[in-house]
Amino acid sequence: MIMGHCGPALLLESGAGDLAWPPSPHPLAGLPTVMLSERLRKLTPGAATREAYGAALIELGSQDPRIVVLDADLSKSTMTGKFGEKYPDRWFNVGVCEQNLIGIAAGLASCGRIPFASSFAVFAPGRCFDQLRVVVAQPKANVKLAASHAGLTTGADGKSAQALEDVALMRALHGVVVIVPADETSARWATHAAAAYAGPVYIRLGRAKAMKVYDESDRFELGRAIEVVEGEDLTIIANGVMVAAAIEAAEALASENVHARVLDMHTVSPIDRDAIVRAAAETRALVVAEEHFLAGGTGEAVARAVAETLPVPIEFVAARDYGISGEPDELLAHYHLTAPDIVGAARQVLRRKAK
Repeated sequence: MIMGHCGPALLLESGAGDLAWPPSPHPLAGLPTVMLSERLRKLTPGAATREAYGAALIELGSQDPRIVVLDADLSKSTMTGKFGEKYPDRWFNVGVCEQNLIGIAAGLASCGRIPFASSFAVFAPGRCFDQLRVVVAQPKANVKLAASHAGLTTGADGKSAQALEDVALMRALHGVVVIVPADETSARWATHAAAAYAGPVYIRLGRAKAMKVYDESDRFELGRAIEVVEGEDLTIIANGVMVAAAIEAAEALASENVHARVLDMHTVSPIDRDAIVRAAAETRALVVAEEHFLAGGTGEAVARAVAETLPVPIEFVAARDYGISGEPDELLAHYHLTAPDIVGAARQVLRRKAK
């Protein structure tokens, strides 16, 4: 269902039930709290979020003829090619022209279509920020940009292909919804929710396989964090591949009799301030983990919410330099984006909390 046109922040902050995917029969936002041991049993190897995105597009194509898909000559990697095979009259390859990709998508949106535009994150938003600013963000065009190969887990392609600034770029565009799914299931939810939302959306997708955190019995809502682990001693806020690492960190901390809450902050903009403030009030210490530069990312968004409401100590687990070529797991370890690194940050924030 497509909602009436309205500024994204207004719609999301209203907590409208229409934004839930799958549609919820009740007004409760987010997921039910899941106990640590149960959630850990669900951490199993899964597909890449880009793969789930491609499958979700086909589902949407069968449900709504307004769905159109555009690609910049990377359809085998962004996983839009299968949509093109099934719906060739609604799939457009614009070639290696990311600026045109965005302009054409905005034009299609103005004609009542629901365009999903895809490329690698270093190209979109990296190469076409001006077009995104002028023809998507400013008019609040109903364009959905889904960028794959984001973060260090892009792997062996090296620093030129590992987007670590994309969330910052898209957060800077007023009114754009920014989503960083944790696994294949949440990537599917995010794609459906983006289609149902009237306004610009950015979905950050990964190249590598991701641990499967959720199943179909769980719930997803734009703008609402998901509490996947209960805890009262501190809160770990994460998104993308770092959610699984945060859950593993919570298990390690539990062995030390430290009970860490874990929040999946999948929507970075607009961020769930209520969940952040509640966590700050109830646990009095935060750790934020993201596969992105600290500048402009989830950590800074959380820090702003805390600074404006209830200041508490925060530690950050984030990329601090451009990457190198390597396997995804090797790169995460090399750049200190692992469960042990989150545990270390948790110990540090607990020491600060105790002062």
